[in-house]
Amino acid sequence: MHAARYHSYGNPDLLVIEETPEPHAGENTIRIAVNATSVNQIDVMLRAGNLAQVLPLELPAVPGMDAAGVVDEVGPGVTDTHIGDVVFGLNGGISGTTAEFAVLTAWSAVPEQWTTAQAAAAGLAGATAATAIETLGDLKGATVLIDGASGAVGSAAAAFAIAAGATVIGTGSRTSFPHLKAMGVIPTTYGPGLAERVAALAPSGVDAAVHAAVAPSDSLPDIVAIVGNAARVVTVLGAQEAAQLGAMSVVARHDSALLRAAAALGKAGLWVPRVDHEFPLADIVRAHTVAEHRSGKVVVTQP
Repeated sequence: MHAARYHSYGNPDLLVIEETPEPHAGENTIRIAVNATSVNQIDVMLRAGNLAQVLPLELPAVPGMDAAGVVDEVGPGVTDTHIGDVVFGLNGGISGTTAEFAVLTAWSAVPEQWTTAQAAAAGLAGATAATAIETLGDLKGATVLIDGASGAVGSAAAAFAIAAGATVIGTGSRTSFPHLKAMGVIPTTYGPGLAERVAALAPSGVDAAVHAAVAPSDSLPDIVAIVGNAARVVTVLGAQEAAQLGAMSVVARHDSALLRAAAALGKAGLWVPRVDHEFPLADIVRAHTVAEHRSGKVVVTQP
């Protein structure tokens, strides 16, 4: 099968398209013919070797953790998914989806409201956001601050929080305000003076927060101070800093239930996964280059 691979850690131009062995569905997994996959920040960091000490890869490696496509193999133990179903999901590891075929360990049907590219962008972002909101517990009637609400994870976290009955204040650039308002988020800008702006929007205070600003971000201490209780702040970035401040840190659980919950938000019109750039597989170097410069959510499509 055709796949993107890199044989050593380094810059995006190390990525090549080449023939690799096909993976196959095993117990409780499915295989999809991949239509699209997203390029997440962790994919960029893994390829660059920034995480080699803690998350070493067996090289050569195929980048990608999430994907969308059509089921073409169903493993033993899978009873609710069939060949021909259109799904999105996660592969259970830290690489392997930017290829003609990919095996998924967690997945959900794609809601008809999403495009293929949006579905490809939903896996890791949706599971991360769902894990963060789940960690905060019952949010009915709460006021929640989402730092980075216009981003891939932040917008999903905002949607989950609103669906849980919370009032959400979200940070973003002014150009993102119309989108945030359309979601039901009360928007404000990030940066210096955030505490004062949030206080004006929520005179009774903020009950909890999700720190999902684009990395690197130095706003976590401010978020903790705004909430006034580090135990009610969860970050999807910087576990070490979170531990120092007493905040919670989460990573995505590769759980089909979380992806089904994300899909339900999409079906209800509460969340549309963010996609800023689409590139064909042949332009994988360019896709990673754009993602490396944090110019928005990147999706790689296949014919």
